[in-house]
Amino acid sequence: MLSVRLSPEQEQALEQLAAETGRNKSYYVKRALDEFLESRADYLLALAAIERDERRFSSADVRRELGL
Repeated sequence: MLSVRLSPEQEQALEQLAAETGRNKSYYVKRALDEFLESRADYLLALAAIERDERRFSSADVRRELGL
């Protein structure tokens, strides 16, 4: 179990979102945490690749390689 202190503005926005969508506040907190953790993991993996001086590809390189 985890407790999190939110600012009054965050609490109000979260309550409003939950009320308007019929979902509970925990649903949105879990979704936000999942997205943050996935994004952070991607960032740290990219940083590690840069530190190892691995070959990198731009989005233009990938599109060209895939014929997009």
